[in-house]
Amino acid sequence: MKRVVAVFIGLALLAGAPGSAQTPKPVTAGPNPLLEPWTTPFGVPPFAQIRTEHFLPAITEGIARQRAEVEAIASNPAAPTFANTIAAMEHAGEVLSRVTSVFSNLQSAETTPELQRINREVAPLLTALRDDIRMNPTLFGRVKAVWEGRAQAGLTPEQEKLLGDTYREFVRGGAALDAESKTRLRELNAELAMLGIKFGDNLLHDTNAYRLVIERAGDLAGLPPSVVAMGAEAAAKAGLEGKWVYTLHAPSIWPFLQYADNRELRRQIFTAYTTRNDHGDEYDNKAIAAKIAALRVERARLLGYETHAHFVIDENMAKTPGAVTDLLSRLWTPTRERLLEEAAAQQALIDKEPAPFALAAWDWFYYTEKVQKARFDLDEQAVRPYFALDRVREGAFHVAGRLFGLTFVPRPDLPVYHPEVKGFEVKDADGSTLAIFYTDYHPRPGKRGGAWSSTFRSTRLVDGARVVPIVTNVCNFSRPTAAEPALLTRDEVQTLFHEFGHALASMLSRVEFRGQGRYPRDFVELPSQIMENWAFEPEVLAVYAKHFATGETIPMTLVRKLQEADTFNQGFLTGEYLAAAILDMDWHLLTASEAREVDAFEQASMRRIDLPSFMVPRYRTPYFNHIFGGLGGYSAGYYNYIWADVIVADAFQLFKEKGIFDPATAASLRKDILERGGSEDAMTLYKRFRGREPGIEPLLVKRGLKKPGT
Repeated sequence: MKRVVAVFIGLALLAGAPGSAQTPKPVTAGPNPLLEPWTTPFGVPPFAQIRTEHFLPAITEGIARQRAEVEAIASNPAAPTFANTIAAMEHAGEVLSRVTSVFSNLQSAETTPELQRINREVAPLLTALRDDIRMNPTLFGRVKAVWEGRAQAGLTPEQEKLLGDTYREFVRGGAALDAESKTRLRELNAELAMLGIKFGDNLLHDTNAYRLVIERAGDLAGLPPSVVAMGAEAAAKAGLEGKWVYTLHAPSIWPFLQYADNRELRRQIFTAYTTRNDHGDEYDNKAIAAKIAALRVERARLLGYETHAHFVIDENMAKTPGAVTDLLSRLWTPTRERLLEEAAAQQALIDKEPAPFALAAWDWFYYTEKVQKARFDLDEQAVRPYFALDRVREGAFHVAGRLFGLTFVPRPDLPVYHPEVKGFEVKDADGSTLAIFYTDYHPRPGKRGGAWSSTFRSTRLVDGARVVPIVTNVCNFSRPTAAEPALLTRDEVQTLFHEFGHALASMLSRVEFRGQGRYPRDFVELPSQIMENWAFEPEVLAVYAKHFATGETIPMTLVRKLQEADTFNQGFLTGEYLAAAILDMDWHLLTASEAREVDAFEQASMRRIDLPSFMVPRYRTPYFNHIFGGLGGYSAGYYNYIWADVIVADAFQLFKEKGIFDPATAASLRKDILERGGSEDAMTLYKRFRGREPGIEPLLVKRGLKKPGT
């Protein structure tokens, strides 16, 4: 049963764990390592030298330097050109980008109350800087002049794309508004930034605050030994020796729901998960979410868009909200039909029990496991011993080697921000250094939930030479126990390959300008989701799926069971995702800027699609961090995963036809998509790779929602 939760993070400042605010200590005498040249191997951040108190002065200094650089561009007496205006702006802010990349990554992976305090202080400063740049009339005049003279400028296609993106960014940032509207836009942006931080702070608080403490061994019935051991170790760390503790973090809650016989305890932990930030206390997120949605409507209308969804999707492949809602609708109907079939199978099992009851949301994972075992003779616990974390990672490296000729060399000499982090030098087929790659795989109190890929330094060309990117994957996988190494579930294996796909896109990028490393939001999941397809291919499993104790390769009988069960539970998995994507769109298709009553709004949204009573959307509004937390990078964009999966299913079909390691197809994927980033139109890139636009048929077949040829 796979339940992928993945996020791709850029360099935006992100919310982390809440805590008591403390004023940062003044920096002691001496240089600030964040502002000094980094003499570490490959210029990675000197983590051991960086202290919390270095961040605020470094960010403040970075802001001041970027302001000066931008002012120099705006006041340049020379006629505006691509080089002295557009390219110059791309190179501005180098110091600030370097500092905030370290800060934002630590905010997500290794946060502290002091970092949270600094985040709240610098967020409005960074928002003001962004607004000051976009609303600078002199600077916009130069950008507009270059835009209007583009036909005579002799620009390359990449330069034309950057010019168009820059011009639209200014317009969408309020450059063309009157003075009064600019003032209001600044207020909206500032308030939205702070509300997003508060939303994320609250969510991490509620996620960390809950624990299910079990005192009687009888209440552990059904749990595999590894899950029992995990609970005992969590209890020991909490000073509760002789008891067992389960939390709302993914490696803890999902195995508990999957195996625990005690229905009441399943109800308790599931209810705690689905009511996070919904208790009417100081950490309640409902009012914040409603306010964010209302302010986004006002901002969109101010900028000339009907809704926030229109504002966001105008920049994406989909282009219009209508295209998104049409896709979601076409997928929902067959998904719901499949979901009801799956529910009927579970209810049939329940009806055979001594005291039958109606299937509820906290029963789903438990009875899914029973149906799967009965139907396919597949026990998830029989698979996990073959998925030791280090071997799975090496399996992902193997795929990258076969496809693109990459090798990953361990570099224990690289500075790291936590002892669990591992560093690798990534070499291209010609032996040159392509990238630096960090992995950080286990949950900690200071790490937010989920999984993501990010960069400490993105690539671009400087004086014709490619800058080596520094890429990171951060996850929350099951920890090793005293008796076993970290053994992954199928879901976690898929997540590792997913985030590694994001990392490959950052590693392989060969764009000329820093800003062109970003894909449109609904194309960004293509590199990650296509990589998932290799994870369970028999040829790949034979390489990495070795029993941790015996070294035995995963038996073909077990591989066949995995393949047979590949479309199992897809009604539920697709359904809970689609419900969240539809909820996201409903929040952001609002046309009036009055705050809504969250519970009523959410219930109406789910009634409209006739969501069954035994299902909860993957994310409810109070903890829908993708769309309300931080800068809301997936607002009106949670559909991105399914939009990308349509493309991915179509793209991987070509590999299936040609061979999963076909050199020509792999070379085209690298050259025509992964290296290009946002330097060209996304659909143009895809058609260059595939020869046509994608179709929806391969996705429906892949998920078992439609039989081939029907």
